[in-house]
Amino acid sequence: MGTVVGVADGDTITVLDSAHRQHRVRLAGIDAPEKGQPFGSRAKQSLAGLVFGRAVEVQWHKRDRFQRVVGKVMVAEPGCRSGACPKTLDAGLAQLKAGLAWWYRKYAHEQSPEDARQYELAEWQARSRRVGLWEQTQPMPPWEWRRAMR
Repeated sequence: MGTVVGVADGDTITVLDSAHRQHRVRLAGIDAPEKGQPFGSRAKQSLAGLVFGRAVEVQWHKRDRFQRVVGKVMVAEPGCRSGACPKTLDAGLAQLKAGLAWWYRKYAHEQSPEDARQYELAEWQARSRRVGLWEQTQPMPPWEWRRAMR
């Protein structure tokens, strides 16, 4: 459990724990547009609105090649400062529902079957409604954009 003190982009945050240590956290299961991509700024603003200054629980299982914690970020209701918050929100799932991230199928095997189903459905619904980045005719996935920029 910790408090979000920074938002780098649409899928990466900084969490301050109770020992005042900062942890870079990559939201598991999603990939948001990069800063230079269309909807990159909007994805970052959306995530900041969901998590900045709020208590979160990070359910993590690994670190990535940049040594960021990779995990599911559960956000406490506003004003909640303890670990016993009645309601929480899955930040990655919220980004998908808003049409501001792709479900990262490449890593679906690292998600629970229920999370994978929910994430896939959320992306499909956002695509169907043409919300967020799905307003574009052929949005470029961030993994392809990063490859093209190398």
